[in-house]
Amino acid sequence: MKIPKRIEPLVEEGLVDEVICQLMSGKEAMVYVVRCGEAIRCAKVYKEANVRSFHQSIDYTEGRRVKSRRRARAIEKGTRYGRRAQENAWRSVELDSLCRLAAAGVRVPRPYNFFEGVLLMELVTGANGNAAPRLNDLVLTAEQACEYHLTLIKQVVRMLCVGIVHGDLSEYNVLASGDGLVIIDLPQAVDAVANSNAQSMLIRDIDNLTAYFGRFAPELLATDYGREIWPLYQSGKLHPDITLTGRIEHSKKPVNIAGVMRVVNIVLKKEAAWQRHKLEIRE
Repeated sequence: MKIPKRIEPLVEEGLVDEVICQLMSGKEAMVYVVRCGEAIRCAKVYKEANVRSFHQSIDYTEGRRVKSRRRARAIEKGTRYGRRAQENAWRSVELDSLCRLAAAGVRVPRPYNFFEGVLLMELVTGANGNAAPRLNDLVLTAEQACEYHLTLIKQVVRMLCVGIVHGDLSEYNVLASGDGLVIIDLPQAVDAVANSNAQSMLIRDIDNLTAYFGRFAPELLATDYGREIWPLYQSGKLHPDITLTGRIEHSKKPVNIAGVMRVVNIVLKKEAAWQRHKLEIRE
């Protein structure tokens, strides 16, 4: 097929020899099957920010470090250079996450190169040697659903143990390869320590998986691994080989409504006093 414009620099550099076909088009990237010498790999071409349906959000970018002070200031001011730097940072997060997760034993595609905004990585294949299907393309038995669900819970734990939350995990971001499940699509991955939304994103990721596998094994819908895992992480007790139950103890102690209302009234009074103070200053 004709070489896409964004892949041309990789051909010129000798990183890609041939573009075989388009594999898929997602909300943040186009993926192509390419030949690199004797190896068949895939090239992930990130879409520009103005045409992505998955937009960058402070929910995802909060806490991401920018090494260069100049870049950090430019991003904060929203200059043209800053927007370009922020876009490059968004794209490079996936490479960093893939490297860290692979080192931690999480099954993710192996990255090979990142050049001109294009990520060259392993082409994950199924049992038949073709590109592996996504989970959402499969029909599972109850036994398979329970097995896959447990496998992914363990993978999510490994991810969290190195401080990474996927942030958009679902049946659409997991491939069923010939030798197991592979987690993909990580440009929006968040730092579990620096991002205040990490807890809610982790719980949402796990709830997404539970809802999907619960279609085939309804008993999984009664589990609540996300709310079990996060307190263990916060307390420093989480490790890759931890045994989880999927159950949490809900407090049966009645809510002190009167106490809550007292706090609310105090906050409202302070806010009213602050507003009056601002008016007095203006006058």
